[in-house]
Amino acid sequence: MKTKTFLIIAIISFWSLSLHAQLYTIVIKGGHVIDPKNNLDEVMDVAIKDKKIALVAKNIDVRQAVQVVQASGLYVTPGLVDIHTHNFIGTKPDHQYANSFLAVAPDGFTFRNGVTTVVDAGSSGWRNFPVFKSQTIDHSETRVLAFLNIVGEGMRGGYEQNQNDMDPKMSALMARRYKDVIVGFKLAHYEGHDWTPTDRVVEAGRQAGDLPVMIDFGASIPPLPLEELFMKHLRPGDIYTHCFGQLNGREYIVDLETGHVKPFVLEARKRGIIFDVGYGGISFTFSQAIPAAKEGFFPNSISTDIHVGSMNNAMKDMLTTMSKFMAIGMDLRSVIQASTSNPAKEIRREDLGNLSPGSEADIAILNIRKGDFGLFDYTGYNIKIDKKLECELTLRAGKVVYDLNGIANPLPQAKNSK
Repeated sequence: MKTKTFLIIAIISFWSLSLHAQLYTIVIKGGHVIDPKNNLDEVMDVAIKDKKIALVAKNIDVRQAVQVVQASGLYVTPGLVDIHTHNFIGTKPDHQYANSFLAVAPDGFTFRNGVTTVVDAGSSGWRNFPVFKSQTIDHSETRVLAFLNIVGEGMRGGYEQNQNDMDPKMSALMARRYKDVIVGFKLAHYEGHDWTPTDRVVEAGRQAGDLPVMIDFGASIPPLPLEELFMKHLRPGDIYTHCFGQLNGREYIVDLETGHVKPFVLEARKRGIIFDVGYGGISFTFSQAIPAAKEGFFPNSISTDIHVGSMNNAMKDMLTTMSKFMAIGMDLRSVIQASTSNPAKEIRREDLGNLSPGSEADIAILNIRKGDFGLFDYTGYNIKIDKKLECELTLRAGKVVYDLNGIANPLPQAKNSK
């Protein structure tokens, strides 16, 4: 009788332990969680069940997890959201970023930087977006969203000057058709002292249900006035990208003579205009960013404008761009917020950029690497720093997609890629 009772207890105990072991897919243990949307900034554990965040709490039992990630001494953040990228990679010559060679395939450059969501910034327009979707979006493990270019053919270089292809109605129709992917509209590179392109892209936003627009302000002689752009043409929630650029043919946000942010820029922010980095190849200068930082004017969102040129120049990648803002005085929590919940809110996808239970488990685990480093801009201005951000591990939809130093246990088995 005693033997039988012992066997029953043993079976029940084994069954109970099995259930515990199956409770979570992954537990991230002992990391410093920074989740600005949920006001979390302390050492906590994160549990994942299948593709979703299940629990964020202290002292989650690792015996309940199939896989454990030891994150002691590291920062655990929502997956980074880069809202200015160029990913419409293809083979057409002389098409700049539209189905051509200067764009980059997202998965090769996102996960190693903790980026789990990108927003292609106008590489495609209403004519060729379906091609972009079938070639890139549908085949990427990275979540790829899009600002639709007001120009039907997208970023085809000189073709972007064609006002006859700037069609608000067709753009809005395409956005409604793909409302799960298209999050707004983009105007870029237009040269000329003419408000027509700006007004047409804003009209597309209105016709599509009040979606936001992102403006790359092009160039004109004399420059179109930023104050008029912010106060008379854009709406609260619209995005001014390349905000720290200092290019001929464009007005700057920092007055070079006084070294101060122009008063109307501060008023525009109060009005609800969004200031996005959009670093790019030549669209960021320390001569604009440092004076702005001294006055506490930091970007609403940090983004890369990544393409073949910018990634091989001063910009490099998302974490380098974030490290630059830390170097000029932006605290880590604010940098994380400008790279997660803020951009998610700007594109009206507040399901992203946070670690709320029930949300998709997109997570970045970051390290602050110490050493002697240099950060420079395209003008040659160089600053020396002793720390920069580095990605240790990335999860996309609850799966480890990048692990720098093998901190996941057990390590995922690589698929046969031959």
